[in-house]
Amino acid sequence: MSSFIVRYPSDLLVRKNINLPVEPLLQRIYSNRGVCSANELVKELRFLHDPIALYNIKQATNLLHTALSNRWRILIIADFDADGATSCALAIRALRAFDVAWVSYRVPNRLEHSYGLTPEIVAVAAQDKPDLLITVDSGISSDDGVRAAKNLGMRVLITDHHIPNFELPPADVIINPNQVDDVFPSKCLAGVGVIFYVMLALRTHLRKAGWFEDRYEPNMAQFLDLVAIGTVADMVPLDHQNRILVEQGLKRIREGRCVPGITALCSIAGKDQHRLVASDIGFYLSPRLNAAGRLENMNQSIECLICDDQHMVQDLARNLDNINSKRIKITKRMQIQASAYLENLQPNTINLLFGICLFDRNWHPGIIGIIAGRLKDQLHRPVIVFAPGRCGQIKGSGRSIEGVHLHDVLSRIASAIPGLIDNFGGHAMAIGMTLDINQFEPFKQAFDTEIRCLLKAEELHNRLWSDGELEPEHFSIEMAVLIRDAGPWGQGFPEPMFDGIFEIVSQRVLKEQHLKLRLRPDGLAVQLEAIAFNQARNFHFSTGLRVRVAYHLEADQRDRVQRLQLRIKHIENIY
Repeated sequence: MSSFIVRYPSDLLVRKNINLPVEPLLQRIYSNRGVCSANELVKELRFLHDPIALYNIKQATNLLHTALSNRWRILIIADFDADGATSCALAIRALRAFDVAWVSYRVPNRLEHSYGLTPEIVAVAAQDKPDLLITVDSGISSDDGVRAAKNLGMRVLITDHHIPNFELPPADVIINPNQVDDVFPSKCLAGVGVIFYVMLALRTHLRKAGWFEDRYEPNMAQFLDLVAIGTVADMVPLDHQNRILVEQGLKRIREGRCVPGITALCSIAGKDQHRLVASDIGFYLSPRLNAAGRLENMNQSIECLICDDQHMVQDLARNLDNINSKRIKITKRMQIQASAYLENLQPNTINLLFGICLFDRNWHPGIIGIIAGRLKDQLHRPVIVFAPGRCGQIKGSGRSIEGVHLHDVLSRIASAIPGLIDNFGGHAMAIGMTLDINQFEPFKQAFDTEIRCLLKAEELHNRLWSDGELEPEHFSIEMAVLIRDAGPWGQGFPEPMFDGIFEIVSQRVLKEQHLKLRLRPDGLAVQLEAIAFNQARNFHFSTGLRVRVAYHLEADQRDRVQRLQLRIKHIENIY
């Protein structure tokens, strides 16, 4: 798979008649990301949507008010990833702030219970004798589990953001902005964003009911640190609503107004909490939270986020770091095996496949999502990676590229070939699924066939969207900081990337994997530091050569000193 640099159209500002109150370079960057008005740049809480627009929100707050008034036992059922952990922690902390009588949680074990509110996890939950189950970041496809809970006399409130199936589970209330009848303006909320809005609406409902006349009324902004972590970790598109949530959460974290567990995770990851940006969550914090759910159980991550004991959270964070180190070793081994499998295919076979499915009986089901993501990035086509499941099943985790809605793809396959897929769920860019092991080959063919209907051969090449060339005065620490602070950047609102012609002045390899360079911009005397992470084996260019480089401009912090650095995404020869 080849990559090539594509610049955004240079006349977008003129064609859209955009005049934003920011520096001209930022105007160009924002325009390239579809920003058309100054209001879209405001990241204040007053621009959050009213939760009243969520379908069924009144029924949800009535149910929760009844639960609080009657001192019901409430049990949170969480997903086993960082979004699920932050969602669970937020629900528990908010309900405790509302003076709940009893609240606890259960998380399905990836290896024992599978995903969502299954009958198996309901049987485990029954040991706690809950009156009300609340799912967070899951439940929208859990028909059998909801029925099992209802048969045991439990009420069920589903809060989720994944794409619903045609028929919804028979829960008492369902809150999901992606329901057919939902008019909530943002369809991009993560699971933690959904439960935040539910708790925000509940606070308003309780206030009107006089609940806080003799109780402390919490400030809901105190939970935004968790919202920021979960939203970035789940890689949902950073629309205006999510950018507000993430920015306000990051602001609280940087000011030290966050749960102790986040501070502990920053410390163990070696990140300066007071300078944390969205990408730090994705690269350093969420992998440690996710590791527990991938290899052991998610309880450790949730405990880290709900515990207020400073010494205990340090121990929990340290343990999560150790688990993540094990996860890294397993990931490296599986990635080598996956790469070897692809290399052993017949010549040109990989180029003929539009949708790729891989399965190995020895792969760990907790790591397949990471491998699918990395292969998707490497090959620039949808990938589903499978590992052994239970009772003759295999579990798959898929990642997609722009232009392919993966959940819709599986829906069409399931409709066209009934019985081929046992179960699936997810959204546009990521899915989870189960198959009978004997159906792997038929599914692999059906998947490739379906993807061929959606993609052209030229779309299998990775386009690197560039914000254009920088002027000489833009190569400064001040501009790098300005760009950094103009975010948050992330999924659907990508970090600015630029391109230009440079001469390679020098280069060396760091830690056997990173390429460290000094580059001279074409026509200038200045030399700039640059680094290409994990690319020492992929980039082979001679010193003195003029090359075209796609890069991010950043202020690198080392020894309490900021230095300008180009973080290289791609290098290509000038022909």
